[in-house]
Amino acid sequence: MTYLRSLPAPVIGALCASFAVFCFSVNDMAIKFLSGGYALHQLVLIRALVGLLVLFVVILPFSGGIATLRTQKLGQHLIRAGFVVSANMLFFLGLAAMPLAEASAIFFLSPLVITIFSIVFLRETVGPWRWAAIVVGLVGVIVIVRPGTDAFQMAALFPVAAALAYGGLHMMTRRMGGTESAVALTFYIQITFVLVSLIMGAAFGAGQLADQDSVSLQFLLRPWVWPDGADLWVFSLLGVALAFGGVAISQAYRMSEAALVAPFEYVGLPMAVFWGITIFDEWPDLTTILGIALILGSGLFMVWREARADRAKRLALRR
Repeated sequence: MTYLRSLPAPVIGALCASFAVFCFSVNDMAIKFLSGGYALHQLVLIRALVGLLVLFVVILPFSGGIATLRTQKLGQHLIRAGFVVSANMLFFLGLAAMPLAEASAIFFLSPLVITIFSIVFLRETVGPWRWAAIVVGLVGVIVIVRPGTDAFQMAALFPVAAALAYGGLHMMTRRMGGTESAVALTFYIQITFVLVSLIMGAAFGAGQLADQDSVSLQFLLRPWVWPDGADLWVFSLLGVALAFGGVAISQAYRMSEAALVAPFEYVGLPMAVFWGITIFDEWPDLTTILGIALILGSGLFMVWREARADRAKRLALRR
């Protein structure tokens, strides 16, 4: 822990982002695994309750205790939580109807959105090479979505909308990160998940609207059922991954510029392909592989450019 604290802030941000993406990839895999038998809001509620338990029992005692949850920015926390709840719900709706790798690849429009939002709202500087990488990444998303072709499906719009909400989430994180702890940022999100899930459960939990043709709408409107004993470990995995991933990603965007941290989220792309093949036997076709390669390549190029610029800056300071 002492060694980690001695590292430069951008390095810590990158490490936290990579770990968070691993946690989120496990979360996505588990949600898709359970999506055929449970309602979305039921999964989100149980996941949030387990996540809160992990937060209070495992994370909070080593992060300053209850005092770290105090805030004078409750309104901003609720706005930020609204973004993350929207991003999660929309992405999971797409995930229920699409292969994991394709939905995840489309969602990886979000780091590009974050980079653009960081320019517009945070006035961070982005050079022409990074703009070129953004364009290549957008082309990759278009290749996967395939608008105007028979392969296009409306469910693909859910991860696109989720990416926009996710970009808004991280702009709020950067705005609040100077005064709010990563644990507090995570706590208020979990509480919002609980409240939204309870409201949705009260409205749709009886399953009165569950008879839908769309797989995504079935997932949203399915009635609540008592969890199968064999699935309890998956529910536990959801909560643990959410708690640790939430703290790690909040810490990443507190420690470093949004435009620097965002590309590290591309680690989730090969993870999504791996889970898709090993758990769901979903093999991406050549067009999807091309789109993923374009998105991954643009992200890695952005990482390389950032490392080169940072090295040049350090050398200039030594002179």
